[in-house]
Amino acid sequence: MWCLLPLAVLLLLSISPTETEVVQSMSKCVGFLLDETPPQVTGILNNSRILNQNRYKIICQTHNNTRRFLTLYDTTNKIPVFSAYKYRGGKDNHTGRPNSDWKMEPQLENPNGDKSMKKSNKPAYQRQASNDDYKNTSNYDRGHLFPSSYGFDKSDKVSTFTLTNVVPQAKSFNQGSWSRMEQEVKKTMDDLCYNNNDKLEAYVMTGAQPSQGNKLKNRVNVPSMLWTAFCCYSHRNDKWIASAYSRDNVPDKAKDHINTKTLQELYNELNKTLVVFPGSKCL
Repeated sequence: MWCLLPLAVLLLLSISPTETEVVQSMSKCVGFLLDETPPQVTGILNNSRILNQNRYKIICQTHNNTRRFLTLYDTTNKIPVFSAYKYRGGKDNHTGRPNSDWKMEPQLENPNGDKSMKKSNKPAYQRQASNDDYKNTSNYDRGHLFPSSYGFDKSDKVSTFTLTNVVPQAKSFNQGSWSRMEQEVKKTMDDLCYNNNDKLEAYVMTGAQPSQGNKLKNRVNVPSMLWTAFCCYSHRNDKWIASAYSRDNVPDKAKDHINTKTLQELYNELNKTLVVFPGSKCL
């Protein structure tokens, strides 16, 4: 027998929450890696295989039933190893920073937990950072790996406000030289990264190197440095374009600037522990 649902129930059913899912393989989260090929990270990720699957978790970050980006998360250090995403420019002039609560990932605490990303409302979690970990800290911001400014639309931008996509980042560094670098890279991709269909497309990966023992509130690892790299094919220039950037996670000095590196230089700087785009034409 059919019955009419109350209006309040219908409204609740119509809401599409931010969802995320912890998956066992990066092949289950497609669209964010160049040629669907994960990076090589010594001691963590080798030939697409996670060496310690209890510690490192793959998260498909999803919002409004659409997957937005991929994160490899370190549940011991309570920070991401990296976030990977496909840059597509911007839509409908969504240029501002959205108002959004900071979220946590239920399935990191309980593999059978809700797929829906939830507001971080507990003082502490066992396998991830909480919002309280970042409160009342004068030295560190919640530093995005996938920056909200790179989101294609408002939903993309909102999806970046999960604590599984941030690290403790020195405030003046986050708001200064790192932010300026992000905007410089964005302009480069906007100018050059058009594929064979003349669509804006670039693959970007941003990560953090954990420190030895430096922790925020004795819980969340404060990374010693951050790095980012992008690669794209430029149909207009008939060539592959790639560059990398890195900097120690310390406060900025006056007018600090982050210089462009090649992927090889980044590889050497990280003691040959990271190959961002293995097997590609990005050098």
